Amino acid sequence: MTKHRIFTTSFASVYPLYVKKVLRKDRTKEEVDEIIFWLTGYDSVSLEQQIQANVDFETFFAEAPQLNSNVQLIKGVVCGIRVEEIEDPLMQKIRYLDKLIDELAKGKKMEKILRHSEQ
Repeated sequence: MTKHRIFTTSFASVYPLYVKKVLRKDRTKEEVDEIIFWLTGYDSVSLEQQIQANVDFETFFAEAPQLNSNVQLIKGVVCGIRVEEIEDPLMQKIRYLDKLIDELAKGKKMEKILRHSEQ
């Protein structure tokens, strides 16, 4: 069985697209980074290292310091599929990130995006 194309896509090639998407909606690169830090445990130095190393999504998530313990609070639809129902763990992590970026682009407040106010 071959891997899904997104697994072998370089994170560095998609990252600018995340930033571009939110900039069009008057959000910031710093907010994109904050979402990535929250989800993956990377910090600014380690995120930049991943980008410079041109790692693919599979490696990006495999090397993530720690997936946030509140990821199960991320719910909703991305690309017509409910993120909470995705069976492949790597695809689910990628779609979690997509969902958070979408929420940012749609104007949600950061504390809601980062699931701070949910129980």
